Amino acid sequence: MRTKRLCRVGVSGESEVPLDSDMMIDEEQSILEAQTSSAVEELKLAVGYQGKGVMQKRVTALRKLRRLLSRSEFPPVEAALQAGAIPLLVQCLSFGSPDEQVQRCAWALGNVAGEGEELRNVLISRGALPPLARMMLPNKGSTARTAAWALSNLIKGPDPRAATELIRTDGVLDAILRHLRKSDEEFATEVAWVVVYLSALSSVAISMLVKSDLLQLLVDRLATSNSLQLLIPEAAWVLSNIAAGSVEHKQLIYSSQAVPVLLRLLSAAPFDIRKEVAYVVGNLCVAPAEGVGRPSLILDHLISLVQRGCLSGFIDLVRSADTKAARLGLQFMELVLRGMPNGEGPKLVEREDGIDAMERFQFHENDDLRNMANELIDRYFGEDYGLDE
Repeated sequence: MRTKRLCRVGVSGESEVPLDSDMMIDEEQSILEAQTSSAVEELKLAVGYQGKGVMQKRVTALRKLRRLLSRSEFPPVEAALQAGAIPLLVQCLSFGSPDEQVQRCAWALGNVAGEGEELRNVLISRGALPPLARMMLPNKGSTARTAAWALSNLIKGPDPRAATELIRTDGVLDAILRHLRKSDEEFATEVAWVVVYLSALSSVAISMLVKSDLLQLLVDRLATSNSLQLLIPEAAWVLSNIAAGSVEHKQLIYSSQAVPVLLRLLSAAPFDIRKEVAYVVGNLCVAPAEGVGRPSLILDHLISLVQRGCLSGFIDLVRSADTKAARLGLQFMELVLRGMPNGEGPKLVEREDGIDAMERFQFHENDDLRNMANELIDRYFGEDYGLDE
């Protein structure tokens, strides 16, 4: 599964990038850990302080800790944990805290969650998820956007329970749909990341999402997004997760307005987007896996999509230098060769120069790709190919 990176620049539109950029320089880890422990102690004092300017003290302490957790390729997360940062940060997320305070907390917690499953479990056990979920409910863009970013790190598993807890939280599904409708594509992209992990991990979430307006929202985003670098890959990833589910879910996408948009992107979009879209189209053509072996075909989907011109897009992936994309292309070619009726598969593949695309793997260093391509050529284009004509 795709992983999120640490947030090293402001997701809330803050004008602090020059300061954080200076902090990208590698430093001695021991110094960084000592600074982090000191910052946690400052936060403890600020949380306990009740005098004048209490909120400013807390915000300043949170800002310092958050910056430290965003520094270097090896953030001092363990030092922060040992110093007692997690319960403090969760406490600062408490309902009713000022927006700037909860944003700093969410930012810091999101960076901690991005460091691994064990830390995510610690955060969840300390009660970080409910207040972050509440942060995503309002229409305030910067606060909800930061919460969405932190939640996408917190629920990314592999344990599905956090994703299920999130989607069951009152108001979260409505908030997700509302935020995806916004014109701010960067904000919508952070929310789409939440949906990526919900759809990848939780069957409960999938069931709730497909019953909502999500599918149409994703199709609209795929069709109208102003920036191909934003939101379209995430929207396609969500669709591929849904299409990897039950036959009912596959039919839901297949019968929607998504298919013509997906086929257009598969043929004309930049490579990274074509690759994401190919996962959706491929998943629409196979039944849910049952044990090992080749997947069963959903033949009417396969025939229709091939007749509408999708095969050339997959063969282009086979020609790419990206081994994952090439494998995806070969897998779809296998479906076409095996499944198209009346022996049409080999002819269609040959017509699109698919044989030439596969032959480039004849002596390839990747064993899996070489074996896949050679097996397809031997099976479908051997000595007897074309004799019946």
